[in-house]
Amino acid sequence: MTEIQRYLAEEVAEDLADGIINRREALRRLGLLGVTGAAAAGLLSAGTAAAEPESGKRSSSETSWAPVPRESITFPGPRVPLMAAWAPAAKPRGGLLVIHENRGLNDHIRTVAGRFAASGYSALALDLLSEEGGTGSFPGEAEVAAALSRIPPDRFVADMKAALTELKRRVRGKKLCAVGYCFGGNMVWRLLTSNEPRLAAGAAYYGPFPEGGTFAGSRAAVLGVYGGLDARVNATRPAAKAALEAARLKYELLTFTEADHAFFNDTGARFNPHAATEVWRRTLNWFDAADTKT
Repeated sequence: MTEIQRYLAEEVAEDLADGIINRREALRRLGLLGVTGAAAAGLLSAGTAAAEPESGKRSSSETSWAPVPRESITFPGPRVPLMAAWAPAAKPRGGLLVIHENRGLNDHIRTVAGRFAASGYSALALDLLSEEGGTGSFPGEAEVAAALSRIPPDRFVADMKAALTELKRRVRGKKLCAVGYCFGGNMVWRLLTSNEPRLAAGAAYYGPFPEGGTFAGSRAAVLGVYGGLDARVNATRPAAKAALEAARLKYELLTFTEADHAFFNDTGARFNPHAATEVWRRTLNWFDAADTKT
């Protein structure tokens, strides 16, 4: 099992443990990922055993959004035209590459791009399944995750670099930043460790740090975002810190101790409104403080 397949399979086990899906659906999703039989049963048993009861009741809050309208675009990629949602800021302070979760480029991620544009960052949300016809060509989330698991990480990196080229063309003379969530957080780590000098800042939300990753060639200010209850991803945090220290990059590893994996997604079961509001503010501040040279 590859590193990405293992991560996506663990996501399925975690969804089962948290009651988001039932065991039958979990086994179906693992089957799509190529995990069957004893391996699937062992993974789901381990995930259920590690689950902890909820502490306290869900908090409530009210937020008013004014996202910029998004348009679907295509632009040149390394092999085929790439698909994305584009949200231009009225007076951009920078350009932002947005990388989706393992659910693909869905309405939630399009809305996130529109929110960033409303806050001053023209946002390009890339569909990493462009070569397969785009996220919309799959019948459901499980099939999207399975397709993502079969793609070599080098292809993702090449597509993200092409997206930065397009973003730089659309927001000339402005800083370039990147943000990614869950699977997308891992992708942002991979982009930051791919000898990519054009990024002024990157924010990786609860994505596992890639094995052996180094920041050679990067000058980005790096924000790593974690949920304190997300033990699986947090296990890779020491490796991220060691690599950042070795590269002497400006960084902050920010942990919301009462939040879980995927706490920023307001359409998901683990949404934590207080942590989501605070991390939004801190992420914008992080991008604003980044070096403006591109």
